[in-house]
Amino acid sequence: MNHNGDPDLARRLVDAAADAGADAVKFQTFSAERVVGAGAPKPAYQRAGTAAGESQLEMLRKLELPRGVHRDLRARASERGLLFMSTPFDEESAQFLDDLGVPLFKVASGELTNLPLLDFIARRGKPIILSTGMAYLNEVECAVRTIRNAGYSQLVLLHCVSCYPAEPHDVNLRAMQQMERAFGVPVGFSDHTLGTEIAIAAVALGACVVEKHFTLDRHLPGPDHRASLEPGELSSLVGAIRKVELALGSGEKRPAASEHENRRMVRRGLHLRRARRRVPSSVPRC
Repeated sequence: MNHNGDPDLARRLVDAAADAGADAVKFQTFSAERVVGAGAPKPAYQRAGTAAGESQLEMLRKLELPRGVHRDLRARASERGLLFMSTPFDEESAQFLDDLGVPLFKVASGELTNLPLLDFIARRGKPIILSTGMAYLNEVECAVRTIRNAGYSQLVLLHCVSCYPAEPHDVNLRAMQQMERAFGVPVGFSDHTLGTEIAIAAVALGACVVEKHFTLDRHLPGPDHRASLEPGELSSLVGAIRKVELALGSGEKRPAASEHENRRMVRRGLHLRRARRRVPSSVPRC
């Protein structure tokens, strides 16, 4: 939502994601009236970055992207070599994105228990990335079962802490491993902490996807800017993740190609003190 409802700012965000080396850029697709009621209050993190006295409904109305803008952004993302993704919050929005030709669906943590929506999205027959913020394992199990019962199983789960920003002591990255064991699916991390260290650590622990909010300017008005990276920081994060991916390697313990010379030169060896002296047969050999 860091486009603030401005199509030009949204296009600039696509360009910033491409310049940073990201693989995909994700927006949100919704009708404000289908997401919240007229009297719904704003959480504290939204109040901090938006107008006082404004309801959540009024805020979300300003942040809706017209359908035509979605098509423009999808085309721009394609030109810049990015996957275009968006999170739907209702069936009509999911159907629009399906018709638009998105390659996969991202489902927000708040919709994890919205089983009818999960069933509807799963029946579109496209891969699903499902965030699991605020959830107990049994709630994740119910969501996974709903998706699989709809006849689809190409699923990635994202561990997530739905606070903006999230504090490191709440992150619990090892929950990724629990979900991978429990459901037998790839697991990633949707990061709402400040900075980049936690996302990098998640990749080292095996996260196959990292989602991170970013903005052109953290001082812009809006609910998510303050917990987002700026373009230079996003570029640094992508670069660090690429290095960690390389460093993880195959998992097979063996000398690296760069070690072979030192293997010959540095290791201790057995040498004869006198010419023609025979090595006793009792010398152990490996």
